Amino acid sequence: MTPNAAPAQSPFNPEQHRIERVLCFSAHPDDVDFGAAGTIAAWTAAGVEVSYCIMTDGDAGGFDPAQRAEIIALRAAEQERAAALVGVTDIHYLHQRDGYLEPTHEVMRGVVKLIREVRPDVVLSMHPERNWKRIQKSHPDHLAVGEAVTRAVYPAVENPFAYPDLAEAGLEAFKLPWLWLYAGPEERENHFVDVTEHVESKLEAIHVHVSQHPDAEAMEATVRRGMQANAGRAGLPDGRSAEAFHVVMVNGPGTIAGF
Repeated sequence: MTPNAAPAQSPFNPEQHRIERVLCFSAHPDDVDFGAAGTIAAWTAAGVEVSYCIMTDGDAGGFDPAQRAEIIALRAAEQERAAALVGVTDIHYLHQRDGYLEPTHEVMRGVVKLIREVRPDVVLSMHPERNWKRIQKSHPDHLAVGEAVTRAVYPAVENPFAYPDLAEAGLEAFKLPWLWLYAGPEERENHFVDVTEHVESKLEAIHVHVSQHPDAEAMEATVRRGMQANAGRAGLPDGRSAEAFHVVMVNGPGTIAGF
């Protein structure tokens, strides 16, 4: 995005489009807290049902060699506490190996299964495209989440003949309205959510993941600056904070199957 350029226009209009259920996908415990915990806190405060799906157990995370035997249980407990701080109690895991995640049919089937079970208005996922300005946002597992979820959302979730065992088990095809992507390239971001009232909840959630933050003070300062920069790009007044997303309408008025 060139300096001072207006962000692309989001197809989502909060005044027109209702959200009642959201299913959030991330690669590791803590990813969704960095990417969207402010928005999630705003949703749950408004009565929206939000569920998480963490694709790996985060077994390669942390910095303490002495924690290797307990890191999976530790990170799951951290994610549970962090989620509760923003109003989320429904957490699912695909139990893939941290650092080895790929958009395989095993993973995609798991995504399709969960989307068909939850039947959300919004699927929130990490972005499948690499961010070259800050490559740390584009861990290979993050990209794999984005690719697996995007492939699953169309066409498999809405194709009754994809993964037929799911349909045989009673999980019928489902047309997802919205796909929201986070942690992607800035130039793709077209939707900003003012999370000023939920900044402290987001930061509390991030701080719960103590096993992952050797410098918590620097981490918090970076997160605050990022949200303030997002607010500036969104044209919000000084002092506001925002989270940024790439919003894609999957099925809406005028959508034709197969196009």
